[in-house]
Formats: sequence, C-alpha cells, structure tokens
Amino acid sequence: MPTRLSNYFLRTLREDPSDAEVASHRLLVRAGYIRRQAPGVFAWLPLGLRVKAKIEKIVRDEMERAGAHEVHFPALLPREPYEVTGRWEEYGDALFRLQDRKGADYLLAPTHEEVFTLLVKDLYSSYKDLPLSIYQIQDKYRDEARPRAGLLRGREFTMKDAYSFDYTDAGLDASYRAQRDAYERIFTRLGLEYVIVKADAGAMGGSKSEEFLHPTPVGEDTFVRSAGGYAANVEAFTTIVPEAIPFDGLPEASVFDSPNTPTIATLVDLANANHPRPDREWTAADTLKNVVLALVHPDGRRELVIVGLPGDRDVDLKRVEVAVAPADVEAATEADFLAHPSLVKGYIGPWSPTGAVLGEESATGIRYLVDPRIVDGTEWITGANVDQKHVFGLVAGRDFTADGTIEAAEVRAGDPAPDGSGPVELARGMEIGHVFQLGRKYAEALGLKVLDENGKLVTVTMGSYGIGVTRILAIIAELGNDDKGLIWPASVAPFDVHVVATGRDAAVFEAAESIVATLESNGLEVLFDDRPKVSPGVKFGDAELIGVPKIVIAGRGVADGVVEVWDRATGERTPVAIDEVLSALR
Repeated sequence: MPTRLSNYFLRTLREDPSDAEVASHRLLVRAGYIRRQAPGVFAWLPLGLRVKAKIEKIVRDEMERAGAHEVHFPALLPREPYEVTGRWEEYGDALFRLQDRKGADYLLAPTHEEVFTLLVKDLYSSYKDLPLSIYQIQDKYRDEARPRAGLLRGREFTMKDAYSFDYTDAGLDASYRAQRDAYERIFTRLGLEYVIVKADAGAMGGSKSEEFLHPTPVGEDTFVRSAGGYAANVEAFTTIVPEAIPFDGLPEASVFDSPNTPTIATLVDLANANHPRPDREWTAADTLKNVVLALVHPDGRRELVIVGLPGDRDVDLKRVEVAVAPADVEAATEADFLAHPSLVKGYIGPWSPTGAVLGEESATGIRYLVDPRIVDGTEWITGANVDQKHVFGLVAGRDFTADGTIEAAEVRAGDPAPDGSGPVELARGMEIGHVFQLGRKYAEALGLKVLDENGKLVTVTMGSYGIGVTRILAIIAELGNDDKGLIWPASVAPFDVHVVATGRDAAVFEAAESIVATLESNGLEVLFDDRPKVSPGVKFGDAELIGVPKIVIAGRGVADGVVEVWDRATGERTPVAIDEVLSALR
C-alpha cells in the first residue's frame, strides 16, 4: 500500500522554530520529522522514525556481520550497580536520579556498562563462552545544563552501545578491531566522511580510546592531525616534554618593581623597557602565567588549584576537565580570592621573597600544577606573590617544585605531534562514534570472572563501542540541505521516491496511481502526494522541504505520456516517458 499524503500524519511548517540554532534542528521540525517536547527532548513523528529506522538497520547489519548479538535493557535502572563502580557520584548533575514510591533510588541510564557486565556475570562462567559481543539500540539520558542544536546535544538520545567480553588482552584487541572495522563500514554506508582520532576515555575509563569524527567547520570538537598520520582530539593531545636543563651557576632570582602590570602583555612591555636583555627582546613565552581554577568535585567539595604555564599560552578548560575528571572546572571567583588572602591577584607566582612557595602544602594549602614544558632548569619571569612585584630568573627545580604536571594549555597549529610525525594542524569535527578498550575496570568492580584453561578464575576484559544514532541523523541533515529544505542520501531517506500529482485532471491522478503501483511492485518505497485540492506550489514546496532524493512529477505532460523526474540534490528535472520511469530512477 502506498503512503498517501492525503491521510499521512504530517504537517509541514513555513516558519522556522524560534529556538532552532542549526539547520538540522530548523529543518527537521519544519519538515515534520520531530517535535519539541521540552528543552533537549523531542517526539519522533512518522517521517523521522523512518529515517531513524534506516540508520538503525545499517548499524544492525554491520553489528551482525561483526558477530555481535542484540539485546535490550531498560532505561530505568537501580542505583546499586552504578554505586559499586563509583559512577552514581561521578556523573554529578548530569545524571537523572529519581525514587520510586518506596524511596528506592533509580536513574535514567546515561550508559549501560554496569548492567551489561552483570548480565554476562549472571550467565557465563567459563573461557569457553568467550569471546562475546552484545549490543543494544536504546535511549540514553543526560541532564545537559544547556541542551542545544536540536538532536546534536539533547537530554534524551538514541545510541547503539556494544560491549565485548574476552579473558585475554589479545582477545580484547581482536574484538576491538572487529568493532572498529564495523564502524568504518557503517560510516561508509551512511556516506559520512570520518577521521579516527585518539581520544580521552573520560568517565568511561580504560586503556585505549578512539573517536570517529566527521570533519566540518561547524563541529563542536577540535582535533589535531599531522601529515605523518597522527590524529587526536585536543583533550587527548600530549605535549612533548623537553629535556631538563642544568642550572648550576645560574644567578639568583631577583625581585623587581612592576606597577600596573597585571597582564602578561603589560609585564613583557615593562621587562623590555626597564630590563632589556642583550640577545633579543623578552616575549610572553619567557613568562610563567599562573591561573587559579576551582575544581568542583562530585561530592560538592570545592578545591582551588593553580596552573602554571608559559605566558604565551592560554588554559584550555576542556583539557583541564579531562585531566581532573570527574571534577567540574570553573574560574576562581572573587569569593575564592577573599578566602585565600595569600593569592595576590595579578601577581601570583610559585615563589615569594616572604618564603611562601606554591607546591608546598604547608605554605599555601593550594595545589600547584604546571605545564609539561616547565622542566627543571627553565628560567621564568613571574609573579612574586607581592602586590606590584615580579621576579626575574626564577628557575624550576631550584627555586620551586610543582605538585605535578597537567595538560592544561591550549594546543596550537605547529605544535609537534607526540609520535614524532611532524607539526600538527587544527581542524573542527563532530563526534559520530567512540570506541574504548575498557579493560577490567567494570569487571573487577562487579566481580565478572571466568575459569580459564587451567581452571583458574580470571577477570574478564571488556570493550565498549558507541554510536549516536539520533546524532548521526542530525549530522546527515546538517550536511544534506539547501535553502529549500532537506536532501537525504538514498541510504537513509524516508522513502525512495516522492510522487507528486499536480492539477485537478483525473487522468493525472490515474497516471500517478499507476506509476506508484509499478514502483512499489518493484520494491521501492513511495510517498504519494495525492492531495486533491492542494496547489502545485505547495506540493513542490513540501517535496523540497521533506527531501526525498528522487521526485516524480505527474502534471500536464501526462496527456503526452510524459512525467518529470526531479533530482532533489542537483535540482535537475528530466522528462521521462511514463513507462520508463522505473528504469530512469534506477
């Protein structure tokens, strides 16, 4: 039976929704694919469900080809497994928590590692049962503080999450490779360009993590790549650590007056004006910038840290968040400075003529972490922890010692790749998939063990593999559109062909009915605009907005045995004999 627009549950909109920020959000709502229910929460309408199902079918095809078996967990889960792994607290405010009528704690699952692990623990006990790969396509819930961009960053979203279970590291490597290969096939079938980049595992944990990013200037993620093949998102980029420098014989550090120099730029200007060096001018790279940040831990505890980095670099808060996870990060407030009077705003440094040295818990009570470039023997101009004073020639390892290092500085084009493959360039991308080698983190926490060949209990090692189904749908919509509407690729379009009958001539509608019957009998999915009292302009506008890639227009030419085949992507309209429509479409 054809899908007829005369009785299909569809209403298109002529105006953009007021809250739409990106093309996919605007067009998916206007074309009747989704409908907003709350911030970051959408209802799926018939057209949207058809596209979503097409994407899910491709995912299921390739999961089956990779040897994974489909299961389905509830979204509503008990607190206990997540408490055992620590993620009940680690997720912080991002977790939707609720209680039943008896006061028992539940959550809306943001991800399902715990219950997958417990399922296998409940059913499997021998190495002979492994390897095992299982997956689901299920909705996830995360309480985004600022849900935006429609389906690209919502509070409810559909994911495919797969998990592999092996009892040896070599087995995990093989399972990981099978899933990674399946992802490449999935994105190729979806027509999505991708780059595989090294990533940080974040709250998931594990030893290896890679993201599949679709390169696009409007992407929310920044990644780096080198001509030699290195690729990583900026959160996972690691700085090449310079060799330490001998500092025997270097002159003592000296304090100097520096009025009205609370910024790096004013400090450099003063240094060049009043303390010129003979070989070259001072630059921001000669200064040590000290940034006070507040870490908000999942238990609500607020901790200040000071990050020291070369003055020509800024702090990248996303990189800091990865380094200090699961804590959240924010800039220190005026209240924080008032609570710590030893911090002289604008003149902070790791050493002071008064003897207070950052990095010594007894002196300040504040942890001092430095960029990896600040190695022993490097000399710096930095604050003297005295108002209106800085210090020259402060030597790392001699005058101050940090509590540790942190990857907090921005990554810049031209920085050397950590694998030695040359300088990196920066690009933008959207995440479309993520694969992890979880290792034994969840299996150890939840007691997933099997007997090996020698009858010895060993802890299972796991992998986790996620694809954002609804996110991919939005990305495809972002890529495939023009000023008239959506343009779906054939692989995921809601229908193969959109047949439009125009005018009021009964012969036109009869011809269109015949074309629809022929197409459907040959296995094509057809959307038939058979609305009798709707103008051709409105029908064409809806066809452009909906975005089916091939449109057949039955109009006045029917009298001569001719219709038009309209290619939505190119805009080309080609006259075709009615009895040749099928072959023309193929």
